[in-house]
Amino acid sequence: MFEGEKTWVFWLGLIILGFMVARAFFFLWTAVVTLHTDIEFIKAGVPSIVGGVVFIVIGLYMMKSGVKKKSEG
Repeated sequence: MFEGEKTWVFWLGLIILGFMVARAFFFLWTAVVTLHTDIEFIKAGVPSIVGGVVFIVIGLYMMKSGVKKKSEG
């Protein structure tokens, strides 16, 4: 999927993706370890979850568009 020369856009997208995956893991880990099942905790975490998903998609798109295709020839 990511075959070819990687540009700075690819690497920036990879950094964004890594930070957001770590943030999502931290939120889920906190929820599991502290066993927060009340609705207030879930409602407070929705913006973080939605923002994380948006940035994960942005990071993946940047990685996809940051690869220069190999020239055939």
